[in-house]
Formats: sequence, C-alpha cells, structure tokens
Amino acid sequence: EATMEHKAVYALVLVFSLALGALAQDAAETCSMLPRERENCGFPGVTAAQCESRGCCFDDTVRGFPWCFHPKAVESPPEETCEF
Repeated sequence: EATMEHKAVYALVLVFSLALGALAQDAAETCSMLPRERENCGFPGVTAAQCESRGCCFDDTVRGFPWCFHPKAVESPPEETCEF
C-alpha cells in the first residue's frame, strides 16, 4: 500500500517529467529552421556543450552553415484587451 509520501513523490516525478518534456519541445521548435536562417552564435571549434551553455542551438550536420546558432524568437500570443 502506497503511503501519502510515496504518492507525493510520484506526483512530483510526473510534474517534473511533463515540465522537462515541454522544455525539450520548446527547444526543438526554436532550433528547427532552415540552414540559411541560422545566425552564428559560436566561434570556430565551439563544442555542443559550449554552444548550449550560451543558450544557443547546435547542429553540426549541415556543412557551410553555422553549427552554433541563435534560436528562433518565440512569438508570444497577442495580448487580450478587456473592453468594458
């Protein structure tokens, strides 16, 4: 029989898993772009870890384009106006 403490731990694990999944999805959405859209964020020889520590995207699969590049700006939803 699970105690309340165990249930709380399970709930926290679930919440963290969902949050990490959402962050990963956001990163994938902001880092997916055409190679010609990439704006350099690194320096020659930058590693994936160095690039990501700068908050940038890393993809070394496309030759001739920056491997470390700025993520796309995420568009915020339009603000709702309140009319009285």
